[in-house]
Amino acid sequence: MSRRPLTLGLVIAVAVVALQALLVPLFAGPAAHLAPRDLPLAIAGPVPAAQQLAAQLNAKESGAFDIQLVADATAADAKIKTREVYGAIVLGPTGPALHVASAASPTVAALLTQAGTQLGATSVTDVVPTDPDDPRGAAFGSGFLPLAITGLAAGVLIFLFVPRRAARLTALASFAVLAGLVGAAVQQYWLGVLPGDYLAVAAVMGLFALAVSSAVAGLGALLDRAGLALGAVLIFLVGNALSGVASAAELLPQPWGAVGQWLPVGAGATLLRSVAYFGGNGAAAAVTALAAYAIGGLLLVIVGRRGLTQRPAVAALSATEPEPERAVAPVS
Repeated sequence: MSRRPLTLGLVIAVAVVALQALLVPLFAGPAAHLAPRDLPLAIAGPVPAAQQLAAQLNAKESGAFDIQLVADATAADAKIKTREVYGAIVLGPTGPALHVASAASPTVAALLTQAGTQLGATSVTDVVPTDPDDPRGAAFGSGFLPLAITGLAAGVLIFLFVPRRAARLTALASFAVLAGLVGAAVQQYWLGVLPGDYLAVAAVMGLFALAVSSAVAGLGALLDRAGLALGAVLIFLVGNALSGVASAAELLPQPWGAVGQWLPVGAGATLLRSVAYFGGNGAAAAVTALAAYAIGGLLLVIVGRRGLTQRPAVAALSATEPEPERAVAPVS
């Protein structure tokens, strides 16, 4: 009995277990160490009292909050609505009040609410709440993952089965438009879990779909099968783990939280939140990141190889195959 299949089986088993050992900390590690890290927070009220509270928070949890002092509750709410801060502590004659934005991150809103309770907050105001049909924001995170999966699948399939460059570009553009229109319709009109202008939301989903699919197809055109594998690891595995979709980038260990915002999944989630809930505020960096992936991927599709490299056996067979005999015209 040949020992080669047994050896190959053991190698596969060890390789898969090694991959598992890497994936578990990649996904579970950030989730197990959620904590505020330079989380933007406003404190509104008289300057001496606001400065005293800021010093108290910094002394209690050094590096947890990036505190901004503002004049009053109106100024604090303005910063929340423009995504400059996640929440605010408003100092008043009856005690501190807490203002949050669960739409920015339900996890952060809950964390700030807990901190406000410890400070004796008398009330909690949700300045920008999540959709009434998605009060905990669970549907937002769960609904975003399929967009990444279909974008990845589209990029792989278009590279594998559409060999001509012009046809690939057309397929990627068509996929992006359809993915945006259908994705927005499902989440807004069918499930009803996402607010905002339909066309604006569709444009965000379309840009995200184009960024993911064109990046994967472009890497395939550049590096062949290795490029497809790199795209899957970088965009789906690493990008999803560091995206902060279910929490916030400022709650993840750094610098990984910041890195995740420059990968398509993290940037796409931030952009969708900004457009659906905050009128586009805080979207500049996310738009830049997604546009870079989309344009870069399309350029790689244009300059890269047309199809998969032939396997050696196929190439050898093609080289040795005799050419068909040409008909020789009779000599008159």
